[in-house]
Amino acid sequence: MQNKLKAKILITGGAGFIGSNLCDNFIEKGYQVVCLDNFATGFKKNIQHHFSNPDFTLIEGDIRNLSDCQKAVKGADYVFHEAALGSVPRSINDPITSNEVNVGGFLNMLVASRDAGVKRFIYAASSSTYGDSEALPKVEDNIGKPLSPYAVTKYVNELYADVFSKTYGIETIGLRYFNVFGRRQHPGGAYAAVIPKFVMQFMKHESPVINGDGNYSRDFTYIDNVIQMNELAMETKNPEAVNTVYNTAFGDRTTLKDLVGYLKEFLSEYDNEIANVEVIYGPNRAGDIPHSLASIDKAKGKLGYDPKFSIQEGLKEAVVWYWNNLKQTDRTVL
Repeated sequence: MQNKLKAKILITGGAGFIGSNLCDNFIEKGYQVVCLDNFATGFKKNIQHHFSNPDFTLIEGDIRNLSDCQKAVKGADYVFHEAALGSVPRSINDPITSNEVNVGGFLNMLVASRDAGVKRFIYAASSSTYGDSEALPKVEDNIGKPLSPYAVTKYVNELYADVFSKTYGIETIGLRYFNVFGRRQHPGGAYAAVIPKFVMQFMKHESPVINGDGNYSRDFTYIDNVIQMNELAMETKNPEAVNTVYNTAFGDRTTLKDLVGYLKEFLSEYDNEIANVEVIYGPNRAGDIPHSLASIDKAKGKLGYDPKFSIQEGLKEAVVWYWNNLKQTDRTVL
């Protein structure tokens, strides 16, 4: 008798940071998982431990190709759409490619999911959608104007999802991620996220550069809180909980200056020389918002969200992972 949990799940961008963690979670819980990735920003090493599992399928393809989306979504009960080109600076440097992937690819996945009769389409939205709104905390129904091409693309995703749910009846849930961090977040490249980038620099005894005076603040969100939100979005039976968007965060904010302090403290337990590494302060980055703090009341009320990891707890876990997964000799990525 087939395990009743063995519904079929498609995870786009499943070889990436968040996607591969979702693959791990759902494989562990007995689901059939299909990963669609073109490895533009994801890595086979993130999912290779699943290659021998009969419940895991890898499809190498691009969401910009509708046929790839149709192949991947065939027979899927749920879609977790994580594939995207992230990074505000990347979108400023190359808005066309960001739009092709984040808007065109998103629309392809929605069409393929609609035509395949998918039960629910859960997608990675973004806190960048709040744009120039200065209100804190950020509440889902109160957004401003986007401040970058990336933010425009993620807002368009929400608009398309809303139209598809109303026009075609497909259930959608958008999760506005707030500065997600944790295991497998890549520290290399021009568009690396701030936490793994700083970790690698500290490990090399190099001075990290903070954009601005260090007083900009973010609602840093550990990966396990994000996994919980994705699971709840899939499992909810509450009809009032679907066809909407949710902040996916911890609900607290940390300045970049404090973030660096935590990293130095936790990394110094492995290498006490890190405590002496100086921090450099540079100019503010174009398109950045000064402060970000999420209200998670909606997610708590409608989905039962209960995040377990604070910034400090998450950073401790992340530091252990990075220390064990970066080469001890030259601190390059394994």
